[in-house]
Amino acid sequence: MRHLWATNPTAVRSRSINAENPDGTPGRAATAASALGPGRKGSAFLAAEPGQTLTLADIEGPGIIRHLWMTVPDRTDAGPWVLRDLVLRIYWDGDDAPAVETPLGDFFCNGFAERALVTSQLVVVAPTGGMNCYFQMPFRRRARITLENQHPGPIPHVFYQVDYTVGDEIPENAQYFHAQWRRSNGTTALGEDHVILDGVEGAGTYLGTFVALASLHRFWWGEGETKFFVDDDDALPTLCSTGLEDYAGGAWAFQDELRNDPAPRILTFSAPYSGYPQYAAKDTTRASPFAVDSPARHGLYRWHVPDPVYFTRRLRVTLQQIGAWDHGLFERSDDISTVAYWYQQTPTAPFPPLPRPHDRHPR
Repeated sequence: MRHLWATNPTAVRSRSINAENPDGTPGRAATAASALGPGRKGSAFLAAEPGQTLTLADIEGPGIIRHLWMTVPDRTDAGPWVLRDLVLRIYWDGDDAPAVETPLGDFFCNGFAERALVTSQLVVVAPTGGMNCYFQMPFRRRARITLENQHPGPIPHVFYQVDYTVGDEIPENAQYFHAQWRRSNGTTALGEDHVILDGVEGAGTYLGTFVALASLHRFWWGEGETKFFVDDDDALPTLCSTGLEDYAGGAWAFQDELRNDPAPRILTFSAPYSGYPQYAAKDTTRASPFAVDSPARHGLYRWHVPDPVYFTRRLRVTLQQIGAWDHGLFERSDDISTVAYWYQQTPTAPFPPLPRPHDRHPR
């Protein structure tokens, strides 16, 4: 991804939006008062009632969003699914349809409404739940970022910060950042691929993928290939991986050794462009007093920064659901959620309807 550095530094100005300065006005940050006095950490966060949509930023362009930081509680008294119940949306240049629509946790490579540490070039999740992204997001006239609370209870603390510049010279061919969430909830037919992205028309650049997979079958789950159908591709793609763990930069099942006895040790990792930061086989949500073991959950990411996938007319991205055991390959149907990240011109084709909160919850 080419950095959009200022071509005219004298015209560019740095700005920041958070609860201390909700519109980024110069010289107006940290004005609210606390018990310590005016300007002493008086407005560090917002609260979101059930059904409420917070406008985190509404910026006049031209400009570039350069860093987004957020943190929220991962559970409330109303339930443990906060990171799947909060919906992040971003709109460019006055468009009515969002170019970004995804559950908050999945956008930051934290699947299943569970936290995981991530250390990569584009997404960093730090202790304890500090979620950062460094996607450069240019816009010409307006950028609007919202967060909708679809959780059954209030979210008492929404901390956030949007770091951006204004006055940037945005090239005519600059593309807009997009992100979309999709799920195949273990109901696809055997042999049917999970769709990561479809319906993209025009020219653009595919930047990366986050995959949250809950294994609903026995044995190894990661033999499925990620396939990129570019432009005029029909039955067969132009690009494909050799397996899901290979696509995420790993090999031989993300474990210390290929063996049956003793059981291998699962190894997670984060790297600049690929990683497997999330693995769990126990219920950490405590949603039920009877929940002890649960389907193994795996979170993987892959950033196409040094190797972007360019398309000029259309793009479709899919993931096969294939496993392996001692007798060879077999078709599977797992619970797969993904976020696709890409750049293209707007207006954007309408996204598929985002499933209701209950239909986004892990099972």
